[in-house]
Amino acid sequence: MTRYPRDMTGYGATPPAANWPNGAKIAVQIVLNYEEGGENNILHGDAASEAFLSEITGAAPWVGQRHWNMESIYEYGSRAGFWRVHRLLKDIPITVYGVATALSRAPEHVAAMKGAGWEIASHGLKWVEHKDMSPDEERSQIREAIRLHTEVVGTPPRGWYTGRCSMNTVDLAAAEGDFAYVADSYADDLPYWVKAGGKDQLIVPYTMDCNDMRFAIQAGYTNGEQFESYLKDSFDMLYAEGQEGAPKILSIGLHCRLIGRPGRAAAFKRALEHFSKHEGVWFATREEIADHWAKEHPPMQGVAPSEMNKDTFVAEFGGIFEHSAWIAEGAFDLELGPTHDTATGVHSALARVFRSASEEQRLGVLTAHPDLAGKLAAAGRLTAESTSEQAGAGLDMLTDEEREGFTALNESYTTKHGFPFIIAVRDNTKASIMEAFERRIGNDRDTEFAEACRQVERIAELRLQEKLGA
Repeated sequence: MTRYPRDMTGYGATPPAANWPNGAKIAVQIVLNYEEGGENNILHGDAASEAFLSEITGAAPWVGQRHWNMESIYEYGSRAGFWRVHRLLKDIPITVYGVATALSRAPEHVAAMKGAGWEIASHGLKWVEHKDMSPDEERSQIREAIRLHTEVVGTPPRGWYTGRCSMNTVDLAAAEGDFAYVADSYADDLPYWVKAGGKDQLIVPYTMDCNDMRFAIQAGYTNGEQFESYLKDSFDMLYAEGQEGAPKILSIGLHCRLIGRPGRAAAFKRALEHFSKHEGVWFATREEIADHWAKEHPPMQGVAPSEMNKDTFVAEFGGIFEHSAWIAEGAFDLELGPTHDTATGVHSALARVFRSASEEQRLGVLTAHPDLAGKLAAAGRLTAESTSEQAGAGLDMLTDEEREGFTALNESYTTKHGFPFIIAVRDNTKASIMEAFERRIGNDRDTEFAEACRQVERIAELRLQEKLGA
């Protein structure tokens, strides 16, 4: 069994209604990363100095040495930048991503965060890379981060964001912490559920674009106006979508040592003023968003198609293509994943097997379909799906004359083409079915074989939509 773990579809064209409180058209969620004092430093037991997200272009780790310039840049974030941002945001609900060791070195800052009513989520034990850590080492760091955070803040974190994470981070965080959300994702504008750590875990995605980190990388912002303009444009687009009935989250990421510089803080202040001029803006913490989403959109129950074993998958979908369980068996063996856990996804897998089958195999599928309003229907020997479909078009309530007409057409069509007339009756009425019957009977066999195959796929699509939801 081949399974592809990434979900490339998400909510697709029809995201769920966010139903933000008071009918808000947008949720604005601001994160302040507090990392100063938790970065790489030989004082912290690390092998080298920090080299990430600073004012030093092309910075490299200094192995076995302290880096005075790098250290003082980070210190600016705690000594000056934090307090400038605090003055701007102390009356707005925001979330702090707090590195546990950094928080332990910042009692004044933690007191100010708590005084402002900010949510303090965990940003890991240290602001370091996790990609090369073994699962056991990373698990140990997560546990210690939760312990230390609880000791310093007074309450355990309800949110988690590692940032410089590994492929194991989400699973480990979900398993180790009783988190309302994990934020190690950039995959959506709305929260979504995943199976992680042996349970349903809510993901509240973060951002790399509306993020002041782009002041510290080459492909980024060089002045405050660029950041301001980008935030305003992002807000305006999402606000318009909210006005149209599809509210989202504008996620904004800040760092004390970056946005805390005066020229950048001024630009951010102007962006805040722009947001505040609009009605229906919900400034919220990530914790508030997570709790709201869990209440409005709890995780779906039941086993998803891509998580089914073969027997269950075939039992569920073996009848979608009439009396042709081999199609479901073949679909199960494809590279399925979360993106196939919808009617469209399952249909794609089933249709691929049908389309790649031999003409003889596809003919077998066609001949497995019953005549419309034929003898099997009269004898009550149709599948449940076919019975429902034919009844929906009124084919179970024909006059004697209509039934005789269908019977004559069925016999002529089958004699000419070698398979019964097939049409997606749910797309039609009794009159349009009769019209198509009379029109298509004159087609040559190849043309009609292709049309019958298309109709078989459409019937399967409609059955899956009824079963799994459109």
